[in-house]
Amino acid sequence: MPYKITINLHTHTHSTRSDSTDLRNIKTKLEENEAMITRADKGNSLVIIPTTLYESKIDDFIQGNNFQISNTNPTKSFQSQVRKVINNSKTLIPPDSKWKHINMNPTAPSLKGLIKLHKPGHPIRPVVNWKGAPSYKLARLFTQKIKMMAPLPNTHNLGNTKDLIKKFENTPILPQFVLASLDITNLYTNIPIKETREIIATTLRENLRDPPAERELLSWYDTITKQNYFSSKNKTLIQQDGLAMGAQPRA
Repeated sequence: MPYKITINLHTHTHSTRSDSTDLRNIKTKLEENEAMITRADKGNSLVIIPTTLYESKIDDFIQGNNFQISNTNPTKSFQSQVRKVINNSKTLIPPDSKWKHINMNPTAPSLKGLIKLHKPGHPIRPVVNWKGAPSYKLARLFTQKIKMMAPLPNTHNLGNTKDLIKKFENTPILPQFVLASLDITNLYTNIPIKETREIIATTLRENLRDPPAERELLSWYDTITKQNYFSSKNKTLIQQDGLAMGAQPRA
């Protein structure tokens, strides 16, 4: 069973010799008990959990989703694709800044799990670190350009809790009304690639009216969305559906 430790993860203090000793003792104790520390999904909390239990939760997530094991690591091939699409971008990326949008030493995105202590069975929320991915910087640039050149309508979206409260203040609520909160399971993997591309293409045509820029942005989208992969326990897994977990293009 996982054990929860509530701390302020955002508090930074100066390290002392005593702190170093404490860390070594904690590490030794974890190794002796074949346990590890990870983060909880909610709140500033850490979780101590047996390593085998954590790994089984990761395995359960992988087996319960449509992931395909790859015999090779496609990072090098994906890097070549990113370089090609950036070099072909004559309209949106100046020649002297193309290098800024290339990850020079890319690595496969890595998967870890945050423990959902508030849910029965304590499943994980998968988190993929995409910062080392070949198309990470290109995806970040894509998000910036889409927001600037073809902002998507956000009629039914909320920015944050304050935005929700503000909308409630201007909404008449009668006694018979019921407030419902719906949760989306595996948000990224349930975003359809083809349909999303069609929405972006339509929005670009209506707002941008610049065919070369449209083609470049859509070529970026195609390159980014094809790089749906991650690594876990020395295995490379290919995500079959939806946007890559942890990817940047979520605007």
